[in-house]
Amino acid sequence: MRSKIILCFTILLTFLLQSTLINKIAIGSITPNLPVILCISMGLMRGRKSGLWVGFFSGLLIDIFYGSFLGFYALIYMYLGFFSGYAYRICYDDEIKVPVMLAGIGDLIYSLAVYALQFLLRGRLSLGTYLIRIILPEAFYTVCLTFLLYRFFYFINYHLMEPVRPERESVWVLR
Repeated sequence: MRSKIILCFTILLTFLLQSTLINKIAIGSITPNLPVILCISMGLMRGRKSGLWVGFFSGLLIDIFYGSFLGFYALIYMYLGFFSGYAYRICYDDEIKVPVMLAGIGDLIYSLAVYALQFLLRGRLSLGTYLIRIILPEAFYTVCLTFLLYRFFYFINYHLMEPVRPERESVWVLR
């Protein structure tokens, strides 16, 4: 129960930082994506289920306050957290290379999904301009911030939360 409360507090803190402080350090209106870093970090350190739920609630907060459709960002972040949880068993948590790589890839996937579902379907076909001016700088900025924030999330996970139970091999097999 303690780990769920700390996880909820971490999600709220990440959302508040993304909404307030991160907007103040924007470079050319490009900001790093803190919920992507949180979803990927918790997916890597705690497994698929934790990554899925952290992603869902992070995206739900963004949907409630900034989204035009309820569930759009929740679905994207949920998938990012879930798929990063597949590396839970194969990477070490104190290693920084895998989370940085996954944060960059996750931010690219997030940005391309937002482009495809919100701009491309409306007939705005300028992917090259969007890619050069928004997607790649945001991914670079997110990767740079991952170096700092992953250590913070690592500290929270291993010093404040309860240890995670090992996940089953398959979600379809009951034991």
